[in-house]
Amino acid sequence: KNFVSLLSVKMTQCNLFVVREGCNLVILAGSHLGAFFASFRFRSDYAFANRIRAQNNTLITHFDVVGSFLRPAAVKQARADLNAGKITLTQFNEIVNPEIVKLVEKQKKAGLHYITDGEYNRKFWHLDFFWGFEGVAHERVGGGVQFAGEVADLDATFLVGKIKAKLHPFVESFRFVKSLESDGHVAKQTLPAPAQLFQQLIVPQNIETTRKFYATNEELIQDIAYAYRAVIRQLYDAGCRVIQLDDCTWGAIVGDAAAQRYKSLGLNLDVVKNQLLHVNNLAIEGKPEDLIINTHICRGNYHSTYFTSGPYDSVADYVFARENVDTLYLEYDDERSGGFEPLARVSADKKVVLGVITSKTPQLEDKSVIIERIKEAAKYIPLERLSLSPQCGFASCEVGNKLTDEEQWAKVALVKEIAEEVWGK
Repeated sequence: KNFVSLLSVKMTQCNLFVVREGCNLVILAGSHLGAFFASFRFRSDYAFANRIRAQNNTLITHFDVVGSFLRPAAVKQARADLNAGKITLTQFNEIVNPEIVKLVEKQKKAGLHYITDGEYNRKFWHLDFFWGFEGVAHERVGGGVQFAGEVADLDATFLVGKIKAKLHPFVESFRFVKSLESDGHVAKQTLPAPAQLFQQLIVPQNIETTRKFYATNEELIQDIAYAYRAVIRQLYDAGCRVIQLDDCTWGAIVGDAAAQRYKSLGLNLDVVKNQLLHVNNLAIEGKPEDLIINTHICRGNYHSTYFTSGPYDSVADYVFARENVDTLYLEYDDERSGGFEPLARVSADKKVVLGVITSKTPQLEDKSVIIERIKEAAKYIPLERLSLSPQCGFASCEVGNKLTDEEQWAKVALVKEIAEEVWGK
């Protein structure tokens, strides 16, 4: 907080950082980090260097998006051709990557600090990532998950062996977005949370198969966490410094309906909550100090529908207080999410991004109403620790939400406009 200036000069073999901290001048170079103070005292300071790098990658504005954007026609056609066997995966990427370049330019023009690939190269926000692990398989079975008024058409995803990490295809996708970074714009990688994979494998339709490979949930949790750590390290080595873990598991267990559902399955909901927290924290344990890990909590976002409803009260003591992430991106776009009172339980080391603008409908929110909601949230957590975003992505799955490309960017512009009015430019 007391940094006055930071100068990064690209050199042939290393980065040179010149930083003024109070009255001290600090020079950090390459892998041999040190500090040269005004008194000419030299010392190694790896932790200080990592704090500088982490600060440089932290959200520097008070607005963001969750990450996914509506797929353009070229991307949808490429996906259809890939599914039909008309093109190869390499040809698919040759079509999609130029569309990602266009998207990143739009994000930069919109003033977004974090840039993403819009999840253009995914069919589903979560399943595609799971398929990148050994031991995880999928197939089309013609079923899906019941959302409010619509069935989400999802591939059945299940175990065929122990979960192991290999070189994950998401890493190469990240490298491409990383190459598009520029001053003030940092590549963010979105991933489904470890708890999401755990939940996927213990649901009633999968638990019998899962038990062929894992006798207990704890054994499953250990392997999920180990595999995630490996992929996070792969991403880190590729230059990733900001990861967002998208997590619908907390949203799925809020409210009275969820409590009754778990009771009918003979499951103790408090045990489930502790397992979700355990797998998420275990997966990011020991992460590099300069790697920012945020999480997005959602109640489902498919073709402008939702999966569950309920306030955060019953999960706040777990995810708000004890999940070891830097920032919480929270769905708060309508009454289904309850009030802001649970924000009082957010631990002091976390920031909160308020998802009070909906990505589900094209209608623009009343700016004055949103500002009043931000003020209401600030009663429970300091305003300087708050930021603004849509409640979820614009296309969590390829089908996307029910609005146009123009309308989604109008939403992003509104988020920026309100944020600058509340927090300044």
